[in-house]
Amino acid sequence: MVTISSNLLFIAFILYLVATLFYGGAITSKKGAIDKKGTNRWGKIAVLLTIIGFISQLGYFITRWIAAGHAPVSNMFEFTTFFGMALVGAFIVIYFIYRTTLLGLFTMPVAILVIAYASMFPREITPLIPALQSYWLHIHVTTAAIGEAILAISFAAGLIYLVKAIDQSKASKRTFWLEVVMFSLVTVLGFVAISSTFSGLGYHEKFTWIDKHGNEANLEYTMPALTGPHEGKLLTKEGFQPLVEMPALINAKKLNTVIWSLMAGLILYGVIRVILRKRIAAALKPLVKNIKLDFVDEISYRSVLIGFPVFTLGALIFAMIWAQMAWSRFWGWDPKEVWALVTWLFYAAFMHLRLSKGWHGEKSAWLAVIGFVIIMFNLVAVNLVIAGLHSYAGS
Repeated sequence: MVTISSNLLFIAFILYLVATLFYGGAITSKKGAIDKKGTNRWGKIAVLLTIIGFISQLGYFITRWIAAGHAPVSNMFEFTTFFGMALVGAFIVIYFIYRTTLLGLFTMPVAILVIAYASMFPREITPLIPALQSYWLHIHVTTAAIGEAILAISFAAGLIYLVKAIDQSKASKRTFWLEVVMFSLVTVLGFVAISSTFSGLGYHEKFTWIDKHGNEANLEYTMPALTGPHEGKLLTKEGFQPLVEMPALINAKKLNTVIWSLMAGLILYGVIRVILRKRIAAALKPLVKNIKLDFVDEISYRSVLIGFPVFTLGALIFAMIWAQMAWSRFWGWDPKEVWALVTWLFYAAFMHLRLSKGWHGEKSAWLAVIGFVIIMFNLVAVNLVIAGLHSYAGS
């Protein structure tokens, strides 16, 4: 069953990749792929492949649930693959409302990156720790992920708006920050590339270290340790000595991975810029020449309008109920809880500025992009680097 599950996920990943190529073909076709009322042949094939891929990934989720005996959202691999599936599902729903294949061209690469990112984490099925042995695991985590996935659609629409609206003929603050967003996406590719490289080389080194409770523990690195664990001692002969030792509060291994990913992202981004000879956003601009700004602005806003209450239910209300049942308190200022609150406050401000202050168009698009950056910071940095009650998600 586990093998079937893995194969279904791989099939979904390949179908998403192929679908992305067809979305590109739909946009560059001369027969008006960017039409609210219809889709050309390329676009129809792309959407069909996306739906088949989604069904395949749904099959992965169900078969893994059967194999594990619990909802497969208990670690980083499972949660992130579910997030990717929810993102694709949200796109499919939005597509059938607005009938625009351009959104697929910007959404599917994000989903592919999310799933590729997930594949770098351990895939083994492990028993649930006591804190997770509750039906609230299914309710809280899945609802929060679905809410974040719908909000991610607003990011894709906002990104389209900015690529279309910002003048790329001259450098400015707007072009700089838009390129920073592009670099962030490339960095995820860098993470996949560098992780795959060291994994292929079979690199590993072991440490003993003292955790935040004062207990001695073992830790194995799969990349050279630029950041070492608290009071760590290298056990591997001729291993790489850490450049700096981190406090017990910081997950040194995961921080090390983030640093390597950033370095790989910089190199990869540099290669892309040399090939394109222009900013990535400038290279994408011809793809959005036929899109109407008001159209993608509406998609971005309505995605937040739907995703925000779903996220509120999953990440705050259901989380508080579960926390009260598990730890006899509904709030504890755990890093994950704090950033869930930060995310909620940001999107609450988004809605306020949109409805009360008239922040439409480019301002709204920037807010949608920043909101997704906060979501990804929560997923990557908070889950992986900062130790807390949710640190089990980093495994």
